[in-house]
Amino acid sequence: MTRAIFIDRDGTINIDKDYLTDPDKLEFIEGSPEAIALANKLGLKVVVISNQSGVARGLMTIEQVENVNARLVEMLKEHGAMVDAIYYCPHHPANGDVCTCRKPDIGMLIRAKEKFDIDLASSFVVGDKWSDVKCGENAGAFASLVLTGYGETDYRRCIDDRIKIDYLAKNLYDSITNFVQKKIIPKR
Repeated sequence: MTRAIFIDRDGTINIDKDYLTDPDKLEFIEGSPEAIALANKLGLKVVVISNQSGVARGLMTIEQVENVNARLVEMLKEHGAMVDAIYYCPHHPANGDVCTCRKPDIGMLIRAKEKFDIDLASSFVVGDKWSDVKCGENAGAFASLVLTGYGETDYRRCIDDRIKIDYLAKNLYDSITNFVQKKIIPKR
C-alpha cells in the first residue's frame, strides 16, 4: 500500500484569504512549495483536501474553486513540486448539507485511498484547523497542526477538545521535515 500526505489548502499551503475566488490572488505560505517537493522526493502521494463551504453559502462557484486549484497546481510546478490529487468539500451543515466529505469526516481521504491504494494508518494529515487534525485522528493517520493560518487559535481548541496532535509545526515544511527527522517518513 501507498503512503500519502493529505494537506489542507487555505492556511496551510497558501495564505488564507477568506473565500479565495481569484486565482491571481493565490500566494504561498513560505516554504510550502519546498515542503511539497520534499514530499514528492520522499515518495509520498500528495493529496490536497479542502473544505470549501463558500460554495454552499453562495460566496463562490465550483468553477472558481477549480480555477484556484488549477492555479495552485501551476504554481507548484514552477517550484518543482506536484500534487497527485485535489479533493474539496463544497458543502456546509448550516445549509442542511449532510455529507461525509467535510473535514473532520474522512470522505476525501477515503476517495484518495480507493484511487491510490493508500494506507491511511501510515499516512499524514497536515492543516491549520482543528478539523484537519481531527480528520487525521478519525482516519487513524498521523496529524500535524501548523501554526500558519488559523493554527494558533485552533491549537487552543485542539487542547480543550483533547484532539491528538502528533506534531505542532511552525509551517508545512517544518511538519514534513519533523516526520523525516523522527524517522516516521524514511529518507530516500
